[in-house]
Amino acid sequence: ADGVSTWKNPLAPKEPHFTPKAKNVIFLFMYGGPSHIDTFDRKPKMKGMNDKTVDVKTFGRGGHRNQGRIVEPKWDFKQYGECGKWVSDLFPHVGQHVDDIAFLHSMTADSPIHGSALLMMNSGSILSGRPALGSWVNYGLGSENENLPGFVVMLDPRGGPISGAKNWTSGYMPATYQATVMRSQGAPILDLNPPQGVTRDMQRGMLDALRGFNEEHQASRQDNSNLAARIASYELAYKMQQHAPEAVDLSQEDAATQELYGLNDKKTQVFGRQCLLARRLVQRGVRMVQIYSGGNHNDANWDAHGDLEHNHNLHAGETDLPIAGLLTDLKRSGMLDETLVIWGGEFGRQPTAEYAKGTGRDHNAYGFTMWMAGGGIKGGVSIGKTDELGSAAVEDRLHVKRLHATILNQMGLDPNTLSYFFNGLDQKLVGVEGAEPIHQIIA
Repeated sequence: ADGVSTWKNPLAPKEPHFTPKAKNVIFLFMYGGPSHIDTFDRKPKMKGMNDKTVDVKTFGRGGHRNQGRIVEPKWDFKQYGECGKWVSDLFPHVGQHVDDIAFLHSMTADSPIHGSALLMMNSGSILSGRPALGSWVNYGLGSENENLPGFVVMLDPRGGPISGAKNWTSGYMPATYQATVMRSQGAPILDLNPPQGVTRDMQRGMLDALRGFNEEHQASRQDNSNLAARIASYELAYKMQQHAPEAVDLSQEDAATQELYGLNDKKTQVFGRQCLLARRLVQRGVRMVQIYSGGNHNDANWDAHGDLEHNHNLHAGETDLPIAGLLTDLKRSGMLDETLVIWGGEFGRQPTAEYAKGTGRDHNAYGFTMWMAGGGIKGGVSIGKTDELGSAAVEDRLHVKRLHATILNQMGLDPNTLSYFFNGLDQKLVGVEGAEPIHQIIA
């Protein structure tokens, strides 16, 4: 083709629809479903109601009406900040940042089942095969750093979430937009380095030859985005061999910063490393980083069906200090203004015990809490309400699609026009019917 390259990098930077308020997203995903009424949604009327039997008008994971005995919130709440926000003793360090946080107390989702609820929170649909939130951000804006992935996921060492890679897939989009799973210790990406004996020059020569063949093949197939994605993936892998190890080298951070994130405490070390790594990645232009707290099943994550106190003490204890450290670090460096931080799980939990004995709570997709900070979001505000038991949202109900619309909006993307044509439809993260951002929390 006259020696002129026809290849267009699908990750090349793109103009936003309008001036963005955020450049990056860090999504702190509390896998398993933290109990909103034991963390950030205070229910004082539940005091003194322990073991009282009530009819809760929502449906648990079994699809039946979840009736049972009330389990009072197991932790005291204290007021924090100028806004006077009530926060449970599970999160005393996060409580110090409430004036920078917008709490969404009336979130709702379409499923109380982990697998489909995870897909809903990550891709806007309970069905698999849809692009993840980070894929939509990369598709809409491209990458700010050609040497690192635009979308990174870090998993809990105890295991990955139900539905696995479907939670960060690019779905019907080219594979370029899917997440790269990055480890916070050791080699950041497995199988990234070339075989022994293959030098950088040799590898560059092979990639150039391969790229030439691919470009020649693509010249008559300009509508084949998958081929462009394949070329981009080869190039990105080559560049990451040099740049990814530096990005995850936390020894470059001073002792005070490492202590801020809890790296000196075995309990908080793993999540702390991931939060610090997330800051380093967004600092280097990675568009979206998602960190999972909790993996595998039940008490290895926030899915407190049995012993609520043991479960939430464990997982909040691992994450509270690192999350506060991240917010402190971002704010003092000025990065919080352009970094959107999101906290939450795939749903909340019921106000009643699941079993005849014990304190475990069942799933609740009909009313739960998430929060957002930075990236043009108002601080010190709380939106929406659940009923006096926290069983369902009753005021300003906010579907997950509204959360997604808000994230895209803050990134300078119109959630109702950002689309990808597939299967005869202009597909959107918020669905073909559209969704409005949560305007009450936008500064």
